Parts: sequence; structure tokens; C-alpha cells
Amino acid sequence: MSNPDDEKKYWLEEPGNINKIFYGVIGLCVLVALPKVLTLLDILLFKQGRFELADFFVFYTFFGVIGYVMMILLAKKLRRFLMRDEDYYD
Repeated sequence: MSNPDDEKKYWLEEPGNINKIFYGVIGLCVLVALPKVLTLLDILLFKQGRFELADFFVFYTFFGVIGYVMMILLAKKLRRFLMRDEDYYD
């Protein structure tokens, strides 16, 4: 006969894990909302750029997205150059 104390406990039954999920979802929501807040600030705040292109609406948003995409594409190319065989250290 099995003892109720011997039952398997699942990770979601721990109160600490529920808090981790809750704060993780809150953090994800903040990360998703941050670009929208920055774009709204771009509308509301006056800015004086060092060069003429920086004065355009949401320039820094597009600059950041293009920089991020370029970084990912460069990392994919760099991975092909740096990648070793699976048994390289054997």
C-alpha cells in the first residue's frame, strides 16, 4: 500500500515555482511592451540629433531593429566559419 507522503511531487506544486512563472510572464510582458513605450516617447519628446537622419520619426527604433537583424545574420555566417565537428575534442 502506498503512503500519501511518498507520492511524486510535480514542479508546479511548489509555491516558489509558481512565483517564478508569474514573474517570468511579467518580465516577458515588459520586454514586449518596451519598444512600444520607446516609440511613444519618441513621439512625445523633442530631440535634436547630431545628424539630420536622426531627427526622423522612430529612426532609432528602425536603426535598432536593422542592427539586430544584421547581428543575427552575421552570427549565422560566423558560426559556419567557427563551427567544429561533433567529435573535435575526442
